[in-house]
Amino acid sequence: MCGRYSFFTDEENREILSIIAEVSRNYPNTPVKTGEIFPTNTAPVLVGVENQQRAQPQIWGFPHFKGSGVMINARAETVEEKRMFRESVWERRCVIPTTGFYEWKQDSTKQKYLFAYPKEEVTYLAGLYNEYKGQRRYVILTTGANRSIRDIHDRMPVVLPKERLEEWLFHKKEAVELLHQTPPMLERETV
Repeated sequence: MCGRYSFFTDEENREILSIIAEVSRNYPNTPVKTGEIFPTNTAPVLVGVENQQRAQPQIWGFPHFKGSGVMINARAETVEEKRMFRESVWERRCVIPTTGFYEWKQDSTKQKYLFAYPKEEVTYLAGLYNEYKGQRRYVILTTGANRSIRDIHDRMPVVLPKERLEEWLFHKKEAVELLHQTPPMLERETV
């Protein structure tokens, strides 16, 4: 599960600042949230447009099929089978740029941890998007946790290495393969 992530605009993080600048330039009337991102916040995602990556503001969470609340995650293992996500897997993949994601230890301490890609300024998460009542919305894909997070939670986001973003956004076959790969090891920090 991924219920919150970080999108901090540190002055030294040129990738994040570039994404914010692109969204501000192309969508001046749509403010995006920075800092700790919660479900239903509007945040930047990367989508494939005419064979180029483009940053767009989107709302985190598909409307829940039962009528109340939102679905913020989709299981990578079953996403191709679920009617709600199947078409998005083939046609509407996105990348969620983050400075890490949060998980909490499921014991009495409820200790919060930030997980991030080692030695990288940005941790990219695989997602899907769709349009609901004129609003673009996204979900984060999750998979079984690897050993860098398993002692905290049994699920984790599908983390994309930076060099594989193009494959995820533009190549269906490679994108499906990425869904089923073991995620890279992550670093953790106590928050």
